Amino acid sequence: MDAWRNGRTLAARVADFGTLIERRPQLAFAAFLTLHFAVWTALPTLLYANLPLDLIEALTYGREWQLGYDKLPPLPWWLVEIVYRTVGHDAAYYALAQAAVIGAFAGVWLTARSMAGPLLALVAVLVIDGLHYFGYTAAKFNHDVIQLPIWAWAGYFFHAALRRRAIGSWPMLGVMLGLALWAKYFVIVLAAPMALFLLLDREARGALATPGPWLAAAVALLVMAPHLVWLFQNDFLPFAYANRRAASSRGFLDHLVHPTAFALSQLLFLLPSLLIAAGFLWPRPHAPLAPTADAFDRRIVAVLAFGPAAATVALSALSGRGAIAMWGYPLWLFLGLWIVNQAPRPLDPVRLTRVATTWGLVLAAFSLAFIANYSVLPAIDHRYRAVFYPGDRLADELARRFRAATGRPLIYVIGSMWDGGNVAHYAPKHPRVLIDGDPARAPWIDPGDLRSKGAVVVWTAGDPTVMPVALRRLAGDAQVQPPFELSYRRGDHVLSVGWAILRPQPAFAAYSR
Repeated sequence: MDAWRNGRTLAARVADFGTLIERRPQLAFAAFLTLHFAVWTALPTLLYANLPLDLIEALTYGREWQLGYDKLPPLPWWLVEIVYRTVGHDAAYYALAQAAVIGAFAGVWLTARSMAGPLLALVAVLVIDGLHYFGYTAAKFNHDVIQLPIWAWAGYFFHAALRRRAIGSWPMLGVMLGLALWAKYFVIVLAAPMALFLLLDREARGALATPGPWLAAAVALLVMAPHLVWLFQNDFLPFAYANRRAASSRGFLDHLVHPTAFALSQLLFLLPSLLIAAGFLWPRPHAPLAPTADAFDRRIVAVLAFGPAAATVALSALSGRGAIAMWGYPLWLFLGLWIVNQAPRPLDPVRLTRVATTWGLVLAAFSLAFIANYSVLPAIDHRYRAVFYPGDRLADELARRFRAATGRPLIYVIGSMWDGGNVAHYAPKHPRVLIDGDPARAPWIDPGDLRSKGAVVVWTAGDPTVMPVALRRLAGDAQVQPPFELSYRRGDHVLSVGWAILRPQPAFAAYSR
């Protein structure tokens, strides 16, 4: 009898939880955003002893405020620099990443609410939060993460422009597409499906007879213009980096293997999301339900949900080049909305509770995996983890030794992005970095000023007593110093540091002028 009563009590609590969500979907959405933000800001703040590479890179590039760089567009690096100047605490960079994620969720939720109502909009967002892109890997704020809110709001304005015929939505779509280029050159796989939909869909095609799409295109080009000009002036320099990143085609089979490998990687990443969606889809209703959105809405959402992914796979198939799995960050923003539109279900409290509970279990699994990876496993697997790098100790040691040898503060450091960037971030005077010792990678640095003020050359790969050839371009006469070792912040790894002093030569300053 007691067991039966306890079972009824549990069932009642489950129903009460679902009823609360049903009555206050906006409050439930706000609670979800708050919890997501808190968890994924706190975990890297507590467990990352050193900033990851993407943030070190952002702080190295962003301070220079260039219209373009040798690798990627500048938008996320500018944002990190703004956060550094306004807050200056490492935790703020992880909060910035989650602010971008929350912005993306808001764009998806508003899009879904306009066609399916707030409850289904909540389900749509919970489904996509099963992707590690929004939590586990989003802590490393980079070009992939900043795409999330931009693409989500581009989808919102694209739908609003076609459905509400609001002329103001078209220029806002143009702004989002323009910003997407500043975020990453991947924008082509977002814009192309939208353009094709306008051309091929019978209802959408009518918009081409209005000023809207052309206004969007004009605004997008206007927003893109400064960076496009920079690309032309610099011979599309970042594209060489993109070319190196994507595996080249070695023959006919790669036209099949590379797109298939990318598609399978995305399917694997989607499994937690599909598990959350199963809580919504099962059990099937006894009688068919009418869709919550009309056919045109469903076609728009289908393009947003699958168009960019299809374009990525198609480009890989046509070129035979590899597509990197992590390019999938913004591809699935509207998958949850597509699911709730295509498979209408009665949202009773039990079904709502099932979805929320499954989402909670997925969140817990990702959180526990993150905690284990950065607190338990290092003592077991002894694997290298960049976030345990002793960047602060390296910077303090080199800055102190340079001042002791020259009587001057450290203004410049010559080294790799990782070694030099860590010194630049953690050293008291935040020296500028001549990346890889190559003036072409840091054209904003005046070689004469560097020689006049001196620099530290640092390397942690190879023989610590022999300066790498690549670092000798401007520092061939630097004096190699006795190497030293530093323990990693966690684990049993030891960093062997090779370094040299390029002593200040004030005569170079006058010569360079």
